[in-house]
Amino acid sequence: MTQGKDKQPADKPPLMGDCVMAGFPSPAEQYVEQALDLNELLVKHPAGTFFVRAAGDSMVQAGIMPGDILVVDRALDAVDGSIVIAAVDGEFTVKYLRNKDNVLQLVAANPAYKPITFAGENELQIFGVVSAAIHQFVKQGK
Repeated sequence: MTQGKDKQPADKPPLMGDCVMAGFPSPAEQYVEQALDLNELLVKHPAGTFFVRAAGDSMVQAGIMPGDILVVDRALDAVDGSIVIAAVDGEFTVKYLRNKDNVLQLVAANPAYKPITFAGENELQIFGVVSAAIHQFVKQGK
């Protein structure tokens, strides 16, 4: 079944053809470019992707707010500067991974938190790289 240009699948919200201006408003266009599937946009490796809800304020300067849903991709390599989900001595955290002079650190985006340095006494396990954060401005009722 083919669909006309004005018809979109009911299960996929439309993606507008033009960008919305964050500065001065521009005239709105009345057409839709395509249907938008958030899984296609956010999940590049379905078998290696999971979602987790953020808590705390250690990453707010990176745009990760308490309650945000993080898209975590286990298929991506965690490199210096990646935002990762890690376990430190059995406790889960989300932080920047830093590797300077072969010294690994987990660094918060909030300067109120000290970096966690790995010098042998702590055990670090990386569970995946955060590839996106879903932030809702209007919270849905439970």
